[in-house]
Amino acid sequence: MRETKKKIKVLIVDDSAVVRQTMSGILSSDQEIEVIGTAADPFIAANKMRNEMPDVITLDVEMPRMDGVTFLQKIMSQHPIPVVICSSLTAEGSETAMKAIENGAVEIIHKPQLGTKKFFEESKVHLIDAIKAASMANMKHHGKGKNPCRPVPKLTADAMLSKPESFSMVKTTEKVVAVGASTGGTEALRVLLEAMPVDCPGMAIVQHMPEHFTAAFARRLNGLCAIEVKEAEDGAPILRGRALIAPGGKHMLLKRSGARYYVEIRNGPLVCRHRPSVDVLFRSAARYAGNNAIGVIMTGMGDDGAKGLLEMKEAGAFTIAQDEGSSVVFGMPREAIKLGAADKVLPLKFIAENLPR
Repeated sequence: MRETKKKIKVLIVDDSAVVRQTMSGILSSDQEIEVIGTAADPFIAANKMRNEMPDVITLDVEMPRMDGVTFLQKIMSQHPIPVVICSSLTAEGSETAMKAIENGAVEIIHKPQLGTKKFFEESKVHLIDAIKAASMANMKHHGKGKNPCRPVPKLTADAMLSKPESFSMVKTTEKVVAVGASTGGTEALRVLLEAMPVDCPGMAIVQHMPEHFTAAFARRLNGLCAIEVKEAEDGAPILRGRALIAPGGKHMLLKRSGARYYVEIRNGPLVCRHRPSVDVLFRSAARYAGNNAIGVIMTGMGDDGAKGLLEMKEAGAFTIAQDEGSSVVFGMPREAIKLGAADKVLPLKFIAENLPR
């Protein structure tokens, strides 16, 4: 008799009854997930956890009686459980969500909103993927159901990359670093960028993160690092000592004009179930930077970036994958390694020193 796969048990904590109901419906539609309860505030959640411990908690950050960050700190100090922060689109909410990441949350997503069918389907993809990624998180690095929606097609980076342009390339030896990360990547990127010297090659980074949160993320890193860290704007140049982070909800491509590298920010469909997509960045780096590029794929679930890293390697780029031991989720790096896309597989703490200058 074939053994039934154990479902991921989820507890939803949010003061909005509508949000709790919507999220319960979305998560219950997936055969691999079981919603074991909902709670309007952390006190109710704590009582429910005494009876049954969830595998993953979804947590609002702004709630009565006790805010989400305080509850998160208690969880991480007493019984570390993967926590997915579900936050609103406000600037204040994004700053609070960054505090939650600092305190051990593994993922940030937008609260599902009932908009167009396309928007709702994308929200469903992001929520379910976040729960599954969180369920696989290595917490040592932190102190087909009813009425399913039609699956969003898993598009490749071809959806965002036009046919190769015919243009004359001015030769350059200037290096550029393309980095991709997902679950666990917010803290992994902090470790990487804090180790980068002020004269390091320019960097273009895709971290799977919702719209409006990347600006707060970039500001946080900019205050911690010797290099400049900014949320990317369309046409922004890639310069030595600067890291540009793709804005949430938009794809970012590396482009080149003569000897100058810059980024292009575009709308578009989900690619490898994400926007921004690591594959879009990596494949554009392969095309426009070739052997001047350095590719780094880091912690995260799924395979976004694996094929793009291989394309970079085939174009002459030097490529690195984070190793399993230092990854919160060893999904994206593993898929890249399986394809033979990584020149080196390294622990997180050794990646910066192995980047060519």
